[in-house]
Amino acid sequence: MSDLFSVPASAPPRSSERGWRPDAPVDVALTLAPHRHGGSDPTWRRTPDGAVWRTTRTPDGPATLRITTVDGVGEVRARAWGPGAEWALETLPGLLGADDDVSGFAGLLTDLARRARLGETEQARRAMVVARAAARHPGLRIGRSARVFEALVPAVLEQKVVGREAWRAWRWLVRRYGEAAPGPAPEGMAVIPPPEVWRQIPSWDWHRAGAEAVRARTVVNAARHAEKLESTCGEAGSAEADRLLRALPGIGVWTSAEVRQRAHGDCDAPSVGDYHLPSILGWALTGRKTDDAGMLALLEPFRGHRHRVIRLIELSGVRPPARGPRMSARDYRSF
Repeated sequence: MSDLFSVPASAPPRSSERGWRPDAPVDVALTLAPHRHGGSDPTWRRTPDGAVWRTTRTPDGPATLRITTVDGVGEVRARAWGPGAEWALETLPGLLGADDDVSGFAGLLTDLARRARLGETEQARRAMVVARAAARHPGLRIGRSARVFEALVPAVLEQKVVGREAWRAWRWLVRRYGEAAPGPAPEGMAVIPPPEVWRQIPSWDWHRAGAEAVRARTVVNAARHAEKLESTCGEAGSAEADRLLRALPGIGVWTSAEVRQRAHGDCDAPSVGDYHLPSILGWALTGRKTDDAGMLALLEPFRGHRHRVIRLIELSGVRPPARGPRMSARDYRSF
């Protein structure tokens, strides 16, 4: 597998560039972090110079994107390689949250504070927790990749398993069936295979990757409907994507939310059904663990920005005390 991406020496690949100055400073690495699936994700890399590298399969073909920020001026600069380079640069602002209504969120927190002055002291405390987390991460944005299937595959692999197990499968499959990242990308970077390739992966390679038949069937079936799913990144939007995704076998509310957060930039798509989130959110806002219903009740005052609130609470580092053994990663390759 080490020479899977070897290519003969040739002239340096052509690249395209663009600059973009957002209305407010954007933390590029923090905003793009949800698109990273594990520390060795072949589609995402951060290099010592601070640049974030990301590969994507655009409607025009594969692309590698290198993104940096200019200190002191808030400008984002990007360079892209590959057939999809122009598309990747054109959609760069959306990827970094240009359409994210951060001012609306600030207004919501202000309104909650006002209501708190009228006697809603418990809600005031919760709003303050969220406001402090937002103040610590002013550069966080909820961006949109506009690539549904690209967000769907890792989300399916992450269903009901620990992260290490899902990331291992994602890494193995992308490296085995993807293609080398265009341009001078860091060593080992690759582009996710197209839907037609996912449909042809044999059962024994799903097994070698560590993904059992249920998740494999879900990905393969979704690949058959990839074109229709991608169309929701136009006028149809997140709500239509939710309807189409949940109509597919093996895709429920959690997977749909994870996809729409990344592909559509839906800042109000909470990941209901997550193993850890209710406990984390409940502990941060009330000092007590809760369940999905309790989590949704706590998030209701923040409707319109519920996913954003979850991201901020996760970034706060507040966690309930750990009790009992951690859930271990399974290895289907030994079954």
